[in-house]
Amino acid sequence: MKAARRILPVIVIAQFCCTSLWFAGNGVMNDLLLSFDLNKEALGHLTSAVQFGFILGTLSFAFLTISDRFSPSKVFFTCAIFGAIFNLGILLENNNLLSLLLFRFLTGFSLAGIYPVGMKIAADYFDKGLGRSLGYLVGALVIGTAFPHLLKEVSGSILLNWRSVIIFTSILAVLGGFLIWFLIPDGPYRSKRQKADLGLAYKVFQNRSFRAAAFGYFGHMWELYAFWAFTPAILNYYQLINPGTKFSVSLVSFFIIGLGGLACIIGGYIAEKLGTKRTAGSALFFSGLCCLISPLVFLLNSQVLLITFLSFWGLVVVADSPLFSTLVAQNTPPESRGTALTIVNCIGFSITILSIQLLNFLILNISPIFLFIFLAFGPVLGLIGLLSEKRLT
Repeated sequence: MKAARRILPVIVIAQFCCTSLWFAGNGVMNDLLLSFDLNKEALGHLTSAVQFGFILGTLSFAFLTISDRFSPSKVFFTCAIFGAIFNLGILLENNNLLSLLLFRFLTGFSLAGIYPVGMKIAADYFDKGLGRSLGYLVGALVIGTAFPHLLKEVSGSILLNWRSVIIFTSILAVLGGFLIWFLIPDGPYRSKRQKADLGLAYKVFQNRSFRAAAFGYFGHMWELYAFWAFTPAILNYYQLINPGTKFSVSLVSFFIIGLGGLACIIGGYIAEKLGTKRTAGSALFFSGLCCLISPLVFLLNSQVLLITFLSFWGLVVVADSPLFSTLVAQNTPPESRGTALTIVNCIGFSITILSIQLLNFLILNISPIFLFIFLAFGPVLGLIGLLSEKRLT
């Protein structure tokens, strides 16, 4: 157990390093639009390209039962190296929208061997206290997701080119891959699957408790990445209609998204006292409430209120993520756990494309003030799914 405790920080650091690839494009989105002469709709398309790559990657990994058949550490390392290379692809001078979409897609495909496989590695080391452990792991993902916004702010303040953000995130991904490869052997609770089971991704849903946890996660995912992707756009719009406001969109975006990392960790400890299902359901309820009241906050026209509100939302919107993953893992046999986590991620991220593209369409047709209200459908349906199984705790 002591060895596992020493290993957790390594997994967390590696997860942070590698998942910084996720929103590297979003962190420098305005520069991409200007450098490659893209229109505003490219924001949603480039974000969705990463999600689509991740979806296709997780679907492939799930049906081939990759992380249950092969060493998760080696899978993680390989995908980290490829992800870093594809991330650097957007630096090519002759890029256009199509080539940028391809590089972001391939980066997302590589992330399929990083995020869910990282959770699989943690589950192989932690039998008890899995929720707390995954809280740290998903917290690292959240901070890694927010990190490019901070890098953009820092690079701007010291007059570095936006390309330095992309280069640095790729270096981090390589570092994360080597940390896992050299320092994290296969865990004591790993149960290796000897051959591929193409039907396993379907079979895991026959468990009612698993389905309830998965459906709660799907509702959560409808909201999460759309909120993250469009938070900078909302802040930019607020500054546009309120010329007197003075704050850094990149820095505030990092703060709002990055706070969720702390919420994931705290949520893991709260879940040990109140129960995983109750804690996840509470976070989902509050984030859904934020969706519904968001227009009112924008209309009150207070910079302090807006940033405070979005910061609270940044906490609750992701606090339930590791808890849903915990419920999924706990309601799956050890030899199927990697595939179960991967297929749930696959479906969840498929849903994010729908919500991101919906907001991408709506932002051109309605006032951005009312944009986030359409995200409330996810938490409502997620709560219905989560509460449908009383045996789930």
